[in-house]
Amino acid sequence: MSHLSLSFAVGNYDRTRPLIDGDVKIDGVDPVFMTLDPEEIFFRAFRHAEFDVCELSLSSTTVKIAEGTSAYIGVPAFLSRAFRHTSLYVRTDRGIDRPQDLKGRRIGLPEYQLTACVWARALLEDEYGVKPSDVTWVRGGIEHPGRPEKIRLNLPADVRLESAPADRSLSQMLENGEIDAMVSPRPPSCFERQAANVGWLFPDPIEAALNYYGRTRIFPVMHILGIRRDLVEKHGFLPSSILKAFTAAKDMAVRRLADNSATKVTLPFVEEQVARAQSLMGQDYWSYGVDQNRDLLETFLRHHHAQGLSKRRVAIEELFHPTTLESVKI
Repeated sequence: MSHLSLSFAVGNYDRTRPLIDGDVKIDGVDPVFMTLDPEEIFFRAFRHAEFDVCELSLSSTTVKIAEGTSAYIGVPAFLSRAFRHTSLYVRTDRGIDRPQDLKGRRIGLPEYQLTACVWARALLEDEYGVKPSDVTWVRGGIEHPGRPEKIRLNLPADVRLESAPADRSLSQMLENGEIDAMVSPRPPSCFERQAANVGWLFPDPIEAALNYYGRTRIFPVMHILGIRRDLVEKHGFLPSSILKAFTAAKDMAVRRLADNSATKVTLPFVEEQVARAQSLMGQDYWSYGVDQNRDLLETFLRHHHAQGLSKRRVAIEELFHPTTLESVKI
């Protein structure tokens, strides 16, 4: 029986390895996997829709859907999730002792519409009363000057967004004191080098994130999976088949992590960390699907629109193909 040959571009994660290695099959599909960094996947997907199926930025996808220009329809397989307390860096010599002290400051970010930045701004506003209009945002490359915004934006009039100087990266600017703080999904090199007067906003970001989850039950989603719309129109089985396979791969990865016969990754206390996560967040602590994640998706879409990134409030049902909004129960 012939299968549909499709290109897949995803990160090289434990939750995608069972698919890449062939341990989990996709019904009716013969996949050709490319393991790439998210920045490359997103650039190629949103500029040219190069891949049949790929990992997508939740924010960029929401922008495109609000505009009616998305080449992809989403599948609620959340390949990347992260608490963004570890993404907020500050100058430690500026009197920024708590999040509220960011008001009136200059904060760098790689792209205003990045999902990590949407969640960081939502965190600052909901938890600490720091609105996007309370600061001046400086956009630039984390390590390389001149990074462009992938998607054209029309921000609210009260949001101040500047471009970094053409010859400097945000990491350089933070180290030099030209900005007071920075939102970055990757640690800037100045932080990794332990440059003077550069540190986290939250002295213990893990503890802050645990406290946040305990109160909100939000484990932020960063990336979803997307399938080209023209393919789904021809092959209606694809969204549910792909979600089924990616869920099975993720479940296999969690089982492997929890197997204490021999640690599966090169890090001590992995099995204990899995048990701790399940104790706090439930057995399916990295859940896929809409039902288990509806509240956090609603929170994201509300902030995305309020921050001026989506010109209208996008509904969850617009993000994901209808066949992925419910699953069979036996």
